[in-house]
Amino acid sequence: MSLEQQLSRRERQIMDVLHTKESATAAEVRAALPDPPGYSAVRALLRILEEKGHIRHRQDGVRYIYLPRTSKAAASRSALKRLVSTFFQGSVTQAMAALLETADTQLSEAELGKLQQIIKQAKKEGR
Repeated sequence: MSLEQQLSRRERQIMDVLHTKESATAAEVRAALPDPPGYSAVRALLRILEEKGHIRHRQDGVRYIYLPRTSKAAASRSALKRLVSTFFQGSVTQAMAALLETADTQLSEAELGKLQQIIKQAKKEGR
């Protein structure tokens, strides 16, 4: 089980905020959450995330500034895997088809070429 799967919905929301902002105080995290819990609940969740090893903090005067321990790229890959698993039964083909079939998806020739290169490389690597 990945670390991402061990997070509650609210913990994932906090991680999303920290990856978007790159660093934030408890008050900033709370302000960015949908239907935010109380300030003390946010601080408790931040402490739990730190104990689990997902975030760290640095002190700025009396304030704690929280930062994610994983890169945004690693978090993106984990979130994408979770999305494909949850909504597309683990099928990359179904996920790609859904993206490409969306009415507002407009790919340039360069983007199509890049996708072809990625597919070609995946074939070469046996993926």
